Amino acid sequence: QVQLAESGGGSAQAGGSLRLSCIASPVTFTSSCLAWFRQAPEKEREGVAVYAANGVIKYGASVTGRFTISRDIAKNTLYLDLDSLNSEDAGMYYCATRKNWPCTLQVRDYDVWGQGTQVTVSS
Repeated sequence: QVQLAESGGGSAQAGGSLRLSCIASPVTFTSSCLAWFRQAPEKEREGVAVYAANGVIKYGASVTGRFTISRDIAKNTLYLDLDSLNSEDAGMYYCATRKNWPCTLQVRDYDVWGQGTQVTVSS
């Protein structure tokens, strides 16, 4: 059973926007932490944003003010709105969940991962 499935990636121009979605199985969606990560070619995977079950949200420094994480509990879906895109935002975007607290943006803390969706940014 697929627990996390991302979609919405694609190509956008610099300064443009995209919306990513991550549909989770019902049990997976009840995890303490729902997060987005990304990985550019030849770079380490980095945390982008996390939505805690208590409603607390954290963003990575490089996306604060440009990206917005949200969730739709009725649809078991996590979203990431990417605005003011630049070339450094290109890469594979993954959603991930963590059962336990606290909700971090550290890759090592997450135990369930989706397959990812690709984002490209053209100038």
